[in-house]
Amino acid sequence: MAKGLDVGTMNVLSARQEGTDTVFVQQRNSFVEIDHSDMAEQMLSRSDVLHIRKDDTVYVVGDDALEFANIFNRETRRPMQQGILSSDERSAIPMIKLITEQVVGEPESPGERLYFSSPADPIDSDLNTLYHQKTIRSFLEDTGYDAEPINEGMAVIYSELADDNFTGLGISFGAGMTNVCLSYYAVPVMKFSVARGGDWVDEQTAQATGTPVDKVTSIKEDDFQLDFTTDVGGVEGALSIYYENLLDYVIDKIAAEVNEEDVEEGLDVPVVVTGGTSSPRGFEKLFRDHLEDAEIPFSISGVSQASEPMYSVARGALVAARSDEEEERQQREAAPEPDE
Repeated sequence: MAKGLDVGTMNVLSARQEGTDTVFVQQRNSFVEIDHSDMAEQMLSRSDVLHIRKDDTVYVVGDDALEFANIFNRETRRPMQQGILSSDERSAIPMIKLITEQVVGEPESPGERLYFSSPADPIDSDLNTLYHQKTIRSFLEDTGYDAEPINEGMAVIYSELADDNFTGLGISFGAGMTNVCLSYYAVPVMKFSVARGGDWVDEQTAQATGTPVDKVTSIKEDDFQLDFTTDVGGVEGALSIYYENLLDYVIDKIAAEVNEEDVEEGLDVPVVVTGGTSSPRGFEKLFRDHLEDAEIPFSISGVSQASEPMYSVARGALVAARSDEEEERQQREAAPEPDE
């Protein structure tokens, strides 16, 4: 039974197949630190709140972290920053390990195939993704999985463009990064990331309006829409401004990175956008409007948004893992029987 895993800055999600259904498990990729007491730890355990204790500190992890941060007036902390493990967070590795283990669970059999998302190196930053990728792979393999990384943009192609022979431009707007992949018949022609995403939008909005970042994030996730009818002086107005700036920035980078020599003449491809940052209503239309004005050396047959933006990368990783698993099965069946 293969699995897919989206290791995102804001959320970690797994995908597995059960019959005709794809089942997803999700946890927020964050934690909050609270003072330890025996009573508090008993209550957390009875309530099935994901937590760990170290010395005199209790760390509430995952979906409950934001709620506890608001209750205790604390800021949440995150194991990842800008799409990779945070070098500034001393607890990054044990926290991401705990969250990931909760999301994927134990393998059903030793060596179960699992593909996990990994960002491309950003073109606008000195960040390198190798350490992040190797670390995630290591503790997944320690858990018993046969783990392989898959480029996040390519996972979008596998998830959303099967009907187009896995040909098109897939863009994953995540919290820490935005990943871009141009594929031609499942062969990546171009893949890169930029070190801007939903976190950048939240941070710029918080700075402009004097609002705590966690509050901005909550507003953005609570039915925010990109309609540009809200008061410019408020948080939603500022979110709209920085969303528009993010889209222009990503589109400019796409236009600059496409190598005309690598693109077939007359290429006409679909574009699909996904990722949690693309969730607000109005995002698809805003992106389409801005893309129309860009000078890109191939034609766009259409722009669409994934029907479930949060789950797209995990689903694409699952498609890749199941494909590998099926190929290995066919090879075993085709192999000659050993001589008796």
